[in-house]
Amino acid sequence: MNNAHAIQAAAAVAPGLTVMVVIYFMGTVSGAHLNPVVTLAFALRRNFPWKRVPGYIAAQIAGAVAALVFLQMTFGRAVARAATTPGAHVSALQALATEALLTAGLVNTILGTAAGARNIGPNGAIAVGGYIALAGLWASPISGASMNPARSIAPDLIRGDFSTSWIYVMGPLVGALIAVGFEWILRGPPTAEGSITAQGTGK
Repeated sequence: MNNAHAIQAAAAVAPGLTVMVVIYFMGTVSGAHLNPVVTLAFALRRNFPWKRVPGYIAAQIAGAVAALVFLQMTFGRAVARAATTPGAHVSALQALATEALLTAGLVNTILGTAAGARNIGPNGAIAVGGYIALAGLWASPISGASMNPARSIAPDLIRGDFSTSWIYVMGPLVGALIAVGFEWILRGPPTAEGSITAQGTGK
């Protein structure tokens, strides 16, 4: 593996490991929602109260912007590197479809490990983090493998370029809706375990 491939692999795996760690130390406090479409999916599943959705999404976007500002101040030009854009020779529609597909898998993984007989407690962090890393390894050259509107909107806000923002909002939203639909078909009504996972024990 040459140096460029090693850097690409590390960039794909690091977000998955980071999410896994955050779920372990924050999951019981708040549900560890790092992604607006995850919050929306839990609300659509009736595992999470709608009145808390705006505050969670605002916090997610604010956290993403704060992280970008810190990186920009510390390393410089971080915003340009952090921006999510389709890969070379990848059309907007291809990137949109990829983001929808990836997000559907991510949200199904989260909902599936949070509910009923498939509730695997804190080890759900391994499944979620592993999925994000795997998705990044194969899809980052296609769409950037964002799966997270906050993660993509934050650098766009700071650099003032919204030309591809719609891809990373619409794609994950469509994917989350598909995932919630599958969860209703496969699991039926929401479960108490799913609500505990979505809201944390400190709700």
